[in-house]
Amino acid sequence: MRFYAAEEIEAALDYPRLIAALREAFATHDEALPVRGAFDVGTGEAPGHLLTMPAWKRGEAIGTKLVTVFPNNAAHGLGAVASLYVLFDGVTGQPQAVMEGDAITNRRTAAASALAASFLARPDSRTLLIVGTGHVAAQLAAAHRAVRPIEKVLVWGRRAEKADALATAIAASGIEATAVDALPAALAEADIVSCATTSTEPLVKGADIRPGTHVDLVGAFNPAMRESDDALVARAEVFVDTRAGALAEAGDLLQPLKAGRWSADALRADLHDLARDRHPGRRTAEEVTLFKSVGAALEDLAAARLVVGS
Repeated sequence: MRFYAAEEIEAALDYPRLIAALREAFATHDEALPVRGAFDVGTGEAPGHLLTMPAWKRGEAIGTKLVTVFPNNAAHGLGAVASLYVLFDGVTGQPQAVMEGDAITNRRTAAASALAASFLARPDSRTLLIVGTGHVAAQLAAAHRAVRPIEKVLVWGRRAEKADALATAIAASGIEATAVDALPAALAEADIVSCATTSTEPLVKGADIRPGTHVDLVGAFNPAMRESDDALVARAEVFVDTRAGALAEAGDLLQPLKAGRWSADALRADLHDLARDRHPGRRTAEEVTLFKSVGAALEDLAAARLVVGS
C-alpha cells in the first residue's frame, strides 16, 4: 500500500482522461450508492463533523473518502476541512492506496462540472465566468476548456485581490482572463457560469442570465447553502449529478422547493441519464440549463482508480 500526495494526484488526473473516466463510471455503474454520511463528532468548544463517502464497483474496487470539518480550526492555524481517500481491492478487500483527499475532491468536482457542460452548454460557448476564488474555482477554467472552445475567462469574487490573483494564474496558462467587479454585467456576458462558493445567499440571479446560458453550481453542498435564486431555478432546465444526493442536500433546489417555486418533477436528468443517452441534454440554443452538483462518491472512486492505474 502506498500514499499518493497532492502533486502525484494532480499529475495523474489530466482533465480529458478524468472527464472520460467519469463519463464511463456514470454510464456503467448500476448499483445505488449511499448518500454522504454526516456525523457530529465535535464538542461545544470545538464543533466538528465527520463526513463519509463510500463507493464500490463489485469485484473491482472499493473506496471511501473521509472528511472532517472543524470550523474553529483557524485558532490552531489549520484549515477547517481535512480529508483522505482510501482505496481497497475489490476482490480481496485489501487496502491498495491512501490519497490526499483535497486534490481528489478539487479535480473530480471540476471534471464533473465539465462533463455536465459537455451535454448542457452550447457547443459554441466561448466566455466562461467563474464565481468564486477557492481551490475548486481554480480548477474550473482548465476543466471547461477540455470540453468547450473557451476563449475568455471572467473571474468574480467577494475579495477583489483574490479574483485578481486567480485571473492572473489562469492567464498564465495562455488564455485571456480578467477579474470583474460587477457580477450582474458579467453574468449577462457569459456563455457558461460556473459557481464554486459556500454562499448562503443567492449570487447568480435569474434576472441577470441571458437566454442560452449554461449555469453550473458546484459549490454549495448542504440545504442551508445556495448560489442561485428561486427565479433562476424556476426558469431553467435543471440537471444534477445524482438525484438522491441533490434532492437530499442541495439548498439551491430544496429552498425553492420549500417555497413552492420549483418541483422535483421538473428535474430533467442526472449524470447517469446523460452519460447513458437517456436524455439528450440541451435541446435548444435559447434555453437556460442549470447543473447542480453536491458531490458523488462514484466520482471519487473513478478518480482514485485512475491515479492508481496511471
